[in-house]
Order: sequence, then structure tokens, then C-alpha cells
Amino acid sequence: MKQTSISEVKLIEIPLIKDIRGNLGVLEGSTVPFKFKRVYYLFDVPSDAYRGAHSHKEQEELLIALSGSFDVVLDDGKEKKRILLNSPRHGLYIPPGIWRELEHFSSAAVCLALNSDVYSEADYIRDYDTFQNSKED
Repeated sequence: MKQTSISEVKLIEIPLIKDIRGNLGVLEGSTVPFKFKRVYYLFDVPSDAYRGAHSHKEQEELLIALSGSFDVVLDDGKEKKRILLNSPRHGLYIPPGIWRELEHFSSAAVCLALNSDVYSEADYIRDYDTFQNSKED
């Protein structure tokens, strides 16, 4: 697995087309730092629940709070960081090799996720101890 650090995680500003009728966010071309092959969204997540709790071996991911807010807890095996996502104007880029947990979902929160590849269970590390051990290799 690629050795990555928290410093490679970044907030990306989503280009907007502003109009008196409402704003339009654009995800195309160089906006997303990878070509995405999978798009999914989380919604109706209870406020006391969490999602994620995994790392990807190869896939890159961009998370966007389309509505409401939630925290993303990131861990590279040495350092942890918490980022609040609460605006569709920014996406959180997460490279492979970073453990992530999503928690504290507000009422009506919607999390959009763009991934660099289609779903593959083989790309996931779902056990934290296994993740930690992979960082020591």
C-alpha cells in the first residue's frame, strides 16, 4: 500500500456558476484530482452513527457535504485530524492509505462520494490493526 500522510489530504474548492435562481456546483475536468468511476451518497444517517471506518489500498476519494454537516476523522497511522464538512462548495480529497471515519451527521445531512474506481472489496482495509500494521511495512 502506498505510504501517505495527512498532509496529502486537502480541501478542494468546487467551481460554482452563480445565478439569482441558485448556484450550480461543477465536478468535471481538473476539479477532481482523479478520474472517477464510482459515485454514491449517504443520507438518513442517525446522528449517533458513524460510517467509513476503513482505508483504501489504491482508490482515491472525494467527499462533499451536499446538505447538512458531518465530521471526517482522518488517520495516517501516525497523525489524526478531524475536518468538518458543512458546505457543498468544498470537497475533501482523501488519497489511498488514509483511515477515515465519518461521524456526527446533522439532521438531513447528505454526503456525496466520488471514487477513482468501481467497488472492490479487495481494495478495503476494514480492520484498524491491519491498517496500522500495513503502515509499518
